[in-house]
Amino acid sequence: MPDSRNEVAETEPGAESVTSNSPEVIFERRGHLGVITLNRPKAVNALTAGMVEAMLVQLSAWTEDDGVATVLVQGAGERGLCAGGDIVAIYHDLLAGGTQTADFWQTEYRLNSLISRYPKPYVALMDGLVLGGGVGISAHGSVRLVTERTRMGMPETTIGFVPDVGGTLLLSRSPGEGGTHAALTGAHLSAADALFLGLADGYVPSESLDDLAVALEHESPEDAVGRFLTAAPASGLEAQRDWIDECYASSDAEEILRRLTAAGGEAAEAARTIEAKSPTAVKVALESLRRVKGLTLDQALAQEYRVGLRFLAAPDFREGIRAQVVDKDRTPHWKPATLHDVRPEDVELFFVPLGDRELNLHIKETDHA
Repeated sequence: MPDSRNEVAETEPGAESVTSNSPEVIFERRGHLGVITLNRPKAVNALTAGMVEAMLVQLSAWTEDDGVATVLVQGAGERGLCAGGDIVAIYHDLLAGGTQTADFWQTEYRLNSLISRYPKPYVALMDGLVLGGGVGISAHGSVRLVTERTRMGMPETTIGFVPDVGGTLLLSRSPGEGGTHAALTGAHLSAADALFLGLADGYVPSESLDDLAVALEHESPEDAVGRFLTAAPASGLEAQRDWIDECYASSDAEEILRRLTAAGGEAAEAARTIEAKSPTAVKVALESLRRVKGLTLDQALAQEYRVGLRFLAAPDFREGIRAQVVDKDRTPHWKPATLHDVRPEDVELFFVPLGDRELNLHIKETDHA
């Protein structure tokens, strides 16, 4: 993972400067608002180890700071809040046989857990792309706002992986089988779809975001956000709920594909999309969604960590990143190559406890300072 360095955020005159552990994330105090700006616009603010570490430390400090009443997270540039984790760094770590990815996930999942139970309002501006790890640092917050530019999703099956950062739990709680559809296809979701699936709370036009941020400096989120909310367009996923709920109401991936194909139209198109994904990732993602129901977020993160470490040792994750991001030939060679060849016992191995390598979310965040 990239090394982290120090940067002091520029703040308004008279405000307190906050030192960051990374140049890729900026922290500011504006009035009573603590602002987190992910600052890798050329990479759509993809998360590095230094960024999640810095966020964990700063958010922990702000819990004890009476001068910070609300926290806001946003992304630099025009392309999005966050396109996920830095998978190129993960790819190089995999090639080197390293352990940095596992360490990155440990810290990232602690950050996701902290955000979910943050004692102050945590406002996420989910503008533009919000994918993978970007969902983890936003959709667990208490005030989650989307815009007409939002394109959200958990596209992990495309790279031979499965939804993580608590994404399996979030999607399992969506109405009907909409979350299953989103997880297996890796579809990009519109703002309306994100609202329908329960991944966001409100819709604000992108042109109002700067004014909203200014209002949050001295107003409560209830007052400030309430003045900028507008009605969202209709959700395409909600309109397709009949065939989605019927076709995905199975714990057998092959049966789901049979139903989708037989239904025809958009359902058959979804089947073709799933068929192009990693067969192992599709089956493990489906099993993850079924197993996570009834779990707490911390339990879900622990399950995702087990599964994630098993994918680090399996061939499809590395191959998926190569095909999509490194060589960009878009022709991954999955092993096994078909859903039929992924046996139930193969899937079960991804969920076996890790023993002393289990995720530990109980380390105090202040221990990172």
